[in-house]
Amino acid sequence: MAQPLESWKGRDLFDISGVGGQAFPEGALYIVGLPIGNSADITIRALWVLALADFIAAEDTRQTQKILMKYGITTPEISVREFNEVTGAQRIIDSLREGRRVALVTDAGTPAVSDPGALVARIVLDAGFRVIPIPGASAVITALSGSGLQAKTFTFVGFVPPQAKARKEALQHYARRGDAFVLYEAPHRITDLLKDLAECLEPQRRVVVAREITKKFESFATVPASGLAAWAQEHEPRGEYVVLVDQAEKKPEGLDERSVAWAAAIAEALPLSKAAAIVSKVTGVAREQAYKTLCELKQKRD
Repeated sequence: MAQPLESWKGRDLFDISGVGGQAFPEGALYIVGLPIGNSADITIRALWVLALADFIAAEDTRQTQKILMKYGITTPEISVREFNEVTGAQRIIDSLREGRRVALVTDAGTPAVSDPGALVARIVLDAGFRVIPIPGASAVITALSGSGLQAKTFTFVGFVPPQAKARKEALQHYARRGDAFVLYEAPHRITDLLKDLAECLEPQRRVVVAREITKKFESFATVPASGLAAWAQEHEPRGEYVVLVDQAEKKPEGLDERSVAWAAAIAEALPLSKAAAIVSKVTGVAREQAYKTLCELKQKRD
């Protein structure tokens, strides 16, 4: 088998990228995106910054140490996590005042996206120092790219409340809106989430359940909402989940559900032009809109 990119042999990727000639200002906080599972997904720029920084503020120093060791990076770490972001931010600011570079990372993915980091960035910015993002992997974007969602826009929800009542209320809220939305969930709560989601969505609404993204057992399952509970029972929870709900099927514009039902019946008995005239006269909807709606209903029926 041919080896990929033979032209790289004996060449330094840092030299090829030109990262060594780029500016990395002192006295700045660098928000560094890490892989979400596959360590090969780290960027050249991220590796450079992690090695260049005076220290790394990590959510869990033990987790970050694994990837640092893999790439031979010896930069010291401190712990800055959800419960000490304010004091951690102050320690970072003290270092920035001395002209140091600080890298902020979470256990996986991009800080401040359903992970700690946003508060630190805000405090550092308010103190007058630069915050420089070093983009990397993000579970929501990675999952979207492989999900086949047709929606042009989406709402990133992340984790919903773990309590049963609050979780259902949150899911009902986003389901009613009709647009696409993306959820995160942990393995020990995924079954409850999918069961509640099935109750909130239209039975045929398209849902994609992604798990173990970028890892060996990565999978994307496309399931109608009505089948979510059964899918959850058939699959053992494994790894972190991204659940993507596609936009709801748009109802014919201008007619409510009751009007659509009898309009469809009339369209079966009469030519569409005559049926549209009757629907328009009874409902007040423009004749052109009524005709368009009846055409859409006929296409679905056929």
